[in-house]
Amino acid sequence: MIGFLRGKIALKTPPLIVLDVNGVGYEIEAPMTVFYDLPDMGAEITLQTHLVVREDAHSLFGFTTEADKTLFKTLIKISGVGAKLALTILSGQTAEQFQICVQNNDTAALVKLPGVGKKTAERLVMELRDKLPKLENAPAFANVGNAREEAISALCSLGYKPLDASRMVSAIQPEGKSCEMIIRLALQSAVK
Repeated sequence: MIGFLRGKIALKTPPLIVLDVNGVGYEIEAPMTVFYDLPDMGAEITLQTHLVVREDAHSLFGFTTEADKTLFKTLIKISGVGAKLALTILSGQTAEQFQICVQNNDTAALVKLPGVGKKTAERLVMELRDKLPKLENAPAFANVGNAREEAISALCSLGYKPLDASRMVSAIQPEGKSCEMIIRLALQSAVK
């Protein structure tokens, strides 16, 4: 297996990163959370990786943290959850947020993720309840859909593509702002 790769960013087109490792370009699929913190092209980074081997393809998936990689590996073992859905889940929530949802049986928050229906959310909670570590001091009813994620979701429902919505929200530095304020500022910057 390939546990991690360290190299220079040769291409970053979500969900794909091409990492130049000593002259060899590795195509790595990654969740959107990885793209939020990527440095400029040519910068050296290290990604935790997991190789998925199927009959028709060998796919390499990359993560910035070991927790995300572990959660990805746990998710793909669940019936009905493939690598693409696991990436979608990790694109919409951090590993900690996902654990809080499972710990609190919060299927409503999981259903908000693209591609996760009610039955899949229930299966995730049921099968992972005992497999994921319990978080100490986790809020009893976590507000998992933070303002940034809610704003991206709202922009998508207005017709923007997920990648465009994510870029719009990231461009206005959403930290500390309410969902409504983020949406308003993102739409104002899109009009300019």
